[in-house]
Amino acid sequence: MKLDETLFNFPGVTRNLRFYVTNPGPCPYLPGKLERKGFTHLTQSQPDALHDALSQAGFRRSQSVAYRPACANCNACRSVRCLASQFKASRNQKRSLKQNADLVRRPVIAQATREQYRLLKTYLKTRHDGGGMSGMSYRDYCAMVNDSPVKSVMFEYRQGNIPDAPLMAVALTDILRDGLSMVYTFFNPEDSRRSLGSYMILDHIMHARELGLPHTYLGYWIKDSDKMNYKSRFKPLEILDGSQWRRMRDDEQ
Repeated sequence: MKLDETLFNFPGVTRNLRFYVTNPGPCPYLPGKLERKGFTHLTQSQPDALHDALSQAGFRRSQSVAYRPACANCNACRSVRCLASQFKASRNQKRSLKQNADLVRRPVIAQATREQYRLLKTYLKTRHDGGGMSGMSYRDYCAMVNDSPVKSVMFEYRQGNIPDAPLMAVALTDILRDGLSMVYTFFNPEDSRRSLGSYMILDHIMHARELGLPHTYLGYWIKDSDKMNYKSRFKPLEILDGSQWRRMRDDEQ
């Protein structure tokens, strides 16, 4: 279904893009709500430049598609990004960094592997059994990882500095002009003391700072969803308000 493109008229996105909308379906974050997504395709000329512009307008990437919420009468999903250069770890976050000091981040080409897939299936079985991704096949996983028309990387986190060290966590990350965008992460769920999900966000913030990139894009934040509200712990956060990014106030969290 084609979408009313006046709903997706953003400064900086000047191409003659065609936008589409999904049919309404149950919202995975707010009970009783329906969700729709507006999307466009990135498989066209200069996809990296297009991806940068759409990311500035609050879009996220899934395979070769850029999407953002297009829900009727609901604006609960808010795009957020951490100001990496100004980030200061809290006491608990410093503890997480210390607990995971034995992990080595290794960038690899964004190509799916059987080892990654086995870890993903363990993660989904433990954390999201029965969810929308729980039945993902290896072919589905290859499509998720391999079908990127933009600059992407897989960060593998291994317990040690040798090539076959145990794989503990994986992050599929897009490289934007102004930051790192965390597309999808998964990890070994058996060692809950490590808080690997939070650790990977911390590590991306630190890595963005090392690279001289100002932002780490964390996707959508939903205040009233326990699944999403954790993102407010990575301060300072900027929130997309209309067409402008601004710093999130403490009273909004």
